[in-house]
Amino acid sequence: MMKPLFFFLFFLFSCSKMTSQENTAVLPVSKVSEIKNFLKNKNYNQDLAIFINFKAYSGHYRYFVYDLKNNRILQKAIVAHGEGSVIASSNILRFSNIDGSHQSSLGKYEIRESYMGKFGKAYRLQGLDSSNSNAMSRAIVLHSYPCITDQESEFSACLSFGCPMLSANAFRQTAKYIDISKQPIILYAFY
Repeated sequence: MMKPLFFFLFFLFSCSKMTSQENTAVLPVSKVSEIKNFLKNKNYNQDLAIFINFKAYSGHYRYFVYDLKNNRILQKAIVAHGEGSVIASSNILRFSNIDGSHQSSLGKYEIRESYMGKFGKAYRLQGLDSSNSNAMSRAIVLHSYPCITDQESEFSACLSFGCPMLSANAFRQTAKYIDISKQPIILYAFY
């Protein structure tokens, strides 16, 4: 009688362990720790950050609104990368800070004010690192776009000119977090 119970408990433990590893593979603990350290003694929201893991496949969830106090994901979504970041017949992406490259840029961004543009509501992004310092002059903004889906898929997400683009539903959900924050929120794009 003990053997079936033992194997059942072992199976449950293995599955829960696998799920935990999958979550950390998508949003590495080291990146969360890096942002927590960066935020110390700075005038940014200390409780919330947004992460984009460009290493993950573009048809899968790789955009995360993260509760830094309780160490949990509040929102996950599909997010586009720049069309210039794609290397033909490769799963490797390249990144640039150069205007006209149509590539995504890596690094930390301060999410600034919203405005109404050709894609509707959008948030300006101020690059805080040398790898994304031209974000404002390149008009790299967080916005929605109709071709981005809400659900994960084996199909890659449509491409942008370098902006992180979300589905309309995901953007509305993120906007609620951004709009109620009394301090700017950091968005961290990494690869």
